[in-house]
Amino acid sequence: MGPEILLLILFGLLLLGVFAGFPVAFVMVGSGVLVGVYSRGMPFFHNVLLRVYGVMDNYVLVAIPLFVFMGVMLTESGIAERLFSAFHYLLGGLRGGLAVTTVAICTLMAAATGIVGASVVSMGLFALPAMINRGYDKALSSGSVCAGGTLGILIPPSVMLVVYGPMAGISVGQLFMGAVIPGLLLSGLYIVYILIRCFISPELGPPMNKKERMEIGIKAKLWMITTSLLPTLFVILAVLGSIFFGLATPTAAAASGALAAMLLAFAYGRLNIKVLHNSMISSLKITAMIMWTVIGAFIFTGAFMTIGGSFMIQNFLMTISLGPIELILVMGIAFLILGFVMEWVGIIPILVPIFTPLLLYMKINPLWAAIVFCMIMQTSFLTPPMAPTLFYLKGVAPPEVSFGEHIIIGIIPFLVIQLVGVIMVILFPKLVTWLPSMMY
Repeated sequence: MGPEILLLILFGLLLLGVFAGFPVAFVMVGSGVLVGVYSRGMPFFHNVLLRVYGVMDNYVLVAIPLFVFMGVMLTESGIAERLFSAFHYLLGGLRGGLAVTTVAICTLMAAATGIVGASVVSMGLFALPAMINRGYDKALSSGSVCAGGTLGILIPPSVMLVVYGPMAGISVGQLFMGAVIPGLLLSGLYIVYILIRCFISPELGPPMNKKERMEIGIKAKLWMITTSLLPTLFVILAVLGSIFFGLATPTAAAASGALAAMLLAFAYGRLNIKVLHNSMISSLKITAMIMWTVIGAFIFTGAFMTIGGSFMIQNFLMTISLGPIELILVMGIAFLILGFVMEWVGIIPILVPIFTPLLLYMKINPLWAAIVFCMIMQTSFLTPPMAPTLFYLKGVAPPEVSFGEHIIIGIIPFLVIQLVGVIMVILFPKLVTWLPSMMY
C-alpha cells in the first residue's frame, strides 16, 4: 500500500474517531499504532516507547501541573470576585463600564491563571448577573464574558504555549514574552469595541446611577483596588517577571507562581485542607488529560513521519510556489478549520510537527508564526460545534440567557475582532518579536 493511501487512512481514522465522540488522546494512539505497525511492523512499538519516555523525561512539561495548580488555587482564593467588586465601582459610571470591567478582570485573571474555564465560570457566576440586573444587553454581556475568558489561553502563563514550545523547538520563555502584546492587543480591541458600541447605543450598557456610585467613598474604593489588584500583580510578577529578567526558567517560574497563589489564598483566609485537596485533585485531572493527549500526539506524529507524511506535505506546498505570507495563511486556515471540531490540545500535536519544518525551510520566524497560530487557535473556544467557552457560560448563566439568541449572537463581533487582531499581528511582526528581544 502506497504512502499516500496510508496517509489518508491515518487521518481518516483520526477524524472518524473524533466525530464518533471518542477522546482525542486515545484516537491518536489507536490510529497511530494501527498505521505505524502496518507500515513498519512490530519495531514501531520500540519507537512508541521511546516517544512516550521522551514526554515523561521532558523537564519543560513539568510546568503544566504547576501552572494548572496555580490557576485553580487562585480561583479558590476568590480574587476574581474581589477584583470585580473593586472595578465595578471604579468603571461602573461609564457606558458599558461593567462589560469593560469584565474584560479587564479576565485579562488580569488570564495573566495570573492561564486557564480559560476558571475565568469564564467565575465571571459567568457574578459578572453576567450583575450586568443583566443593571439592564445590559444579554448578547453583549455574554460575548464580553466569553471573549474575555479566552484570553487565558493566549496571555502567559498559558498552558497552550507550554505544550507548543517543545513540539516546535521554541523556548517557552520566548513564547510567553511574544504572547504578551498580542494578548493585550486583543483585550484592548474588545474594550474599544464595547465602548464604541455602548456610546452609539447607550441602552446596551447603561451606566451605574450616581447614587449607587456614591455608596462607597473614595478611600474605600482605593482600599478595594489596593487589596485586590496588588496581590494579583504580585502573582503575575512572580511568574512573568522572573522569566523576563532571566531569574528563572518557565518551570521554576511555575513553581514560584504556585507558591504565590497559595500565599495569596492564605492571606485571604481561603487556604484550608479542603481547598488544597480540591485544587490538587482538579490539577491532577486537567494535567492527566493534557499529558495523555501529548503522548497520543507523539505516537500519531511518529506514524505520520514513518509513512513519509511530512515529506509529502512539504513537497506539495513547495510545488504550488507559496510565498511566506501565503504559506502562513494556508497554515492558519488549517488551524482555523480544525478549531471547529477540536480543542487546542488536539490541534497542536497534529499540525505543529508538520508545519515547523516548512517554516524553517521558508526562513519564517517560528516564534512569530507560533503566536499567529495560537491566536487563531484561540477562536476554537468560540466556534461551534466544539466551542467549550460557550458551554462553560451556558452551564452557569441565569435561565433568561439563551444559548442561541444571546450567547451565540453575542460572540460573533468578538470573533471578528479576534481575526482583526490576527491580521494586525501578521502585518506587524514586531508586536510579537519586540518584547522577547528585550529579555535577559
